[in-house]
Amino acid sequence: MVKMSLDPMQVMSGQVKELKRSPSSNGDTRGSWEEKEEFDPNQLDLTVKPKTPKPENAVTVAVSSRVLFRTEREQKVFEQKGVEEYLRYQIEHENEPFAPGPAFAFVKALETVNSRLRELYPQSEELFDIVLVTYNHAHVGIRLINTINHHNLFIERFCMTGGSSPIGYLKAWHTNLYLSADAEKVREALGEGIAAATMFMLEKMTEVSESQLRVAFDGDAVLFSDESERIFKTHGLDKFFEHEKENEDRLLDHGPLKGFLEALGKLQKKFYAKGQRLDCPIRTYLVTARSAASSGIRALKTLRAWGLEIDEALFLAGAPKGPMLEKIRPHIYFDDQMFHVEGAAEMGTIAAHVPYGIAQKYNSQHKMSTGK
Repeated sequence: MVKMSLDPMQVMSGQVKELKRSPSSNGDTRGSWEEKEEFDPNQLDLTVKPKTPKPENAVTVAVSSRVLFRTEREQKVFEQKGVEEYLRYQIEHENEPFAPGPAFAFVKALETVNSRLRELYPQSEELFDIVLVTYNHAHVGIRLINTINHHNLFIERFCMTGGSSPIGYLKAWHTNLYLSADAEKVREALGEGIAAATMFMLEKMTEVSESQLRVAFDGDAVLFSDESERIFKTHGLDKFFEHEKENEDRLLDHGPLKGFLEALGKLQKKFYAKGQRLDCPIRTYLVTARSAASSGIRALKTLRAWGLEIDEALFLAGAPKGPMLEKIRPHIYFDDQMFHVEGAAEMGTIAAHVPYGIAQKYNSQHKMSTGK
């Protein structure tokens, strides 16, 4: 079984870069302002950064520092020596950047999509907005900002809660997705109606596309409710097939990540409107254990009724998901069952666990290395 680690400390963080300023007049006459407007920013060596969208206009993705970066060494210091030694260690090493963690490639892909969107819609604020979330003390912020700058990430918003829950802040930011190493905080976010998933540190990670964001979803208890999965868990496969056949024209209720798929679809349509359907930098996948003939039609009818498009749908009829995900190479795959998350991880796929629905009763039987 693949070794994965859960980390209890998370982060919300952002970056501030200095602008190089040139001497200018302090006069307040109209002439002095007109003179400034003629300056060429490139000649002045100004660092021009993209515009940060308002939270209500953006697709906000909040990520824990423990999943964006690798901080296992620091976590051991915290666990073995306590918070004071932990803070001292962070300050002593604040000029040493953290290495990329499991959410790093996903965040970089979001930035790639933003670059394409800004080319097509220079004034639009319908962009991904990344928020770095942490329980850490503010003293750790310098190292986080140094790391963000080192990896050339565009993260402007962050919140260091000093041990308090970040859920209230997530709601204030209209968060569309929260990724954390803390399963309890993920459950808390889901309980507040925020799409959320737990990520894990892997021994190996498959290379992913640098030009196209690829997001894969399980169906039941992820995009859809766990209604059908409850039938399967409690009454078996035959009853499940019977139930789906009888209800194929009745839509499935929504699951916890439906809203995030809607947000992705909204951004996809902006590319379609510019004739870039075939060159869209966002691609979505449905990867489900359902079989196409006996239970797939209800899932597809539900997505169509919601007005959502999935670029590719894989109905595996119970076959392992890992090999398919290895071919897709998604930046992230969401599933409610640890069995599938672990299977994907063994193939090097970044898989995030959505602790929602009846499967959690069975997930508790799985044992993982947590690094705690």
